[in-house]
Amino acid sequence: MNKKILAILSSAHFVTDLNQGALPALLPFFKEALNLSYTISGTIVLSSNLTSSIIQPIFGHLSDRRQIEWLLPLAPLIACVGISLTGLTQTYSLLITCVVLSGIGVAGFHPEGFKTAHFFTGEKKATGMSFFAVGGNLGIAIGPLWGMLLVTSFTLKGTLAMILPGILISIILFVHLGKISTPVKSFSKEVSGRKKGPLSRDQKLSFFFLVLTATIRAWTHFGLATFIPFYYINYLKGNPIYAGKLISTFLISGSIGTLLGAPIADRIGHKRFLLATLILSFFLLLLFHQSSGWWIFIFLGLSGMVLISSFAITTVMAQTLLPQHLGMASGMMVGFTMSAGGMGVTLLGVISDLWGVPMAMKVILLLPLIAFGVGWMVKYPLRLKEER
Repeated sequence: MNKKILAILSSAHFVTDLNQGALPALLPFFKEALNLSYTISGTIVLSSNLTSSIIQPIFGHLSDRRQIEWLLPLAPLIACVGISLTGLTQTYSLLITCVVLSGIGVAGFHPEGFKTAHFFTGEKKATGMSFFAVGGNLGIAIGPLWGMLLVTSFTLKGTLAMILPGILISIILFVHLGKISTPVKSFSKEVSGRKKGPLSRDQKLSFFFLVLTATIRAWTHFGLATFIPFYYINYLKGNPIYAGKLISTFLISGSIGTLLGAPIADRIGHKRFLLATLILSFFLLLLFHQSSGWWIFIFLGLSGMVLISSFAITTVMAQTLLPQHLGMASGMMVGFTMSAGGMGVTLLGVISDLWGVPMAMKVILLLPLIAFGVGWMVKYPLRLKEER
């Protein structure tokens, strides 16, 4: 495991996702400055998610076909440039353009970043990948604070300062790009020298079930982050600050779980760890739903820590299932599953409109149990003869 390179890549991951985390916090300021409706404001985040997530598999496919290591230093810079210019826009169309530009930078970084990190993780794949993944988790968690600090201190034009981390990390990546890209180039030459056979039936089915499992996990993740405020503010008539603290507890605990869970997964097995976290999440969320007082924070924090701890593990599993398609596997697991899971929140909104927010919360509680059933059907690890 090359901790220095992984630290650099994780820092780039942090800077890239810092922009994703900051955007929702900036929406109220955009709404007031451009006199936008709530619906139009929502399309800003939708545009960002569609751009940054859904096209990731495309970048992953390109990464598998040709060398595009230059995306590593360029993509974080593009992501930061897009967000930094949002505060200067005078029209909705220009604002969307900047948001989409930032989303392209985010989409370009993740498949190449996860693919590159794969070669520096050593034998403990999950542990090494967790170092890289936690950078993105922290970026999304700290992004709102970073964005709010700049705008409240310097007005909307303060978003210009968001370009500074992008410039810094791009310089660092350019300086180390030769060393970072060497194992990727060697692997690409080795793969290009071999004829790629068709994927086996077990590879296809296992990858499909793994993607579906990760999508349901993401649905649970986004569902909780979205509907906990609705449940405690609109339904229980609670304090908005209280609901905000709950969400922060959930997300920060998830970042901690990403680091703590990976060594356990390497020790007991990736699939076994994934299934254990899903079934444990189900029971912890039940306890959270039935608890009160400080127990709510304890059980929600444990739920976030356990549920999100398998994020890096499922990416490693996907790369192991498709060893000759590392970029595509990474793009699907990081981009597609997150966007599809986010879209699932729309269905939860329909359920809330028809039967109320408590029913939507009950559906969310059941999702890890469904993911457990789907994950059980993943054949992992595959036998060597099935991978050839």
